[in-house]
Amino acid sequence: MAKIYTERDASLEPLRGKTIAVVGYGIQGRAQALNLRDSGLKVIIGVRRGGKSWELASSEGFEVYEVGDAVARADVVMVLIPDMEQPKVWREQIAPNLREGAVVDFAHGFNVHYGLIKPPKNVDVVMVAPKGPGRAVREEYLAGRGVPALVAVYQDYSGSALKYALAIAKGIGATRAGVIETTFAEETETDLIGEQTVLVGGLMELIKKGFEVLVEMGYQPEVAYFEVLNEAKLIMDLIWQRGIYGMLNGVSDTAKYGGLTVGPKIINEDVKRRMKEAAMRVKNGDFAREWVEEYSRGAPTLKRLMEEAKGHQIEKVGEEMRRLIFAL
Repeated sequence: MAKIYTERDASLEPLRGKTIAVVGYGIQGRAQALNLRDSGLKVIIGVRRGGKSWELASSEGFEVYEVGDAVARADVVMVLIPDMEQPKVWREQIAPNLREGAVVDFAHGFNVHYGLIKPPKNVDVVMVAPKGPGRAVREEYLAGRGVPALVAVYQDYSGSALKYALAIAKGIGATRAGVIETTFAEETETDLIGEQTVLVGGLMELIKKGFEVLVEMGYQPEVAYFEVLNEAKLIMDLIWQRGIYGMLNGVSDTAKYGGLTVGPKIINEDVKRRMKEAAMRVKNGDFAREWVEEYSRGAPTLKRLMEEAKGHQIEKVGEEMRRLIFAL
């Protein structure tokens, strides 16, 4: 059974009187920095001088420094820049300036888990991973709620690493919703597997193939778009609110019967087998090695696939349909 922490299990006291350096002021970095400051903690920002993030953070009242300078001033360092940028920034600016006994926090375990970042032995290494985008992290905090998060300890130098992680989680509002204890390995692998087989890859390809089947059978693309893409959100909202069984009770008996009898014939054991194959590539590190190599070459495959996705008929139809929908 998972260990779930809530407000009563966490305290901000471990962070009182300490300086927290948030490295990166993108969507997630900005949200977490603002939430932590609003929770009464001292937060500074580490970004590239002269960039838009520098200007934005300064305009919002933060002390802003070059990354190395921010790290040197900090007791807690939160690494909230994109995964593929982290190793270089770590080597050149973070690692040389880390204080002994500092707490280093990541929002995703990718680089530590796969050995692209190797923290020194004299710091705490933790992870607080909100299960939602930065915009939601900020909006839910302001509404008096929070976005759930995962929390993990990779290295406990001080003996209090979990307390620091829970304090960060409380500071950004996550303990209001609930924080699940995990490991860097579990968070990283389940995140990648979920993205590839269901959340991004699986859903995207399922929708596209459904659209193609309808259009190839002679149905109007606009009607196909509404059936397989637009209504997908409505179904996912029901699943999110009520669970799968609750969703079934929210649709017609015809939809129930058709979905329960035909769905398993489409998403069958062969699909599950291929999902497991993809999952093993994540677990054994093959995907990480492939992605690091791809990124080092300028991501040509990713760029090509993005152009193909942009050029798909469902995107052209969808652009017009969304224009009509959101104009109402």
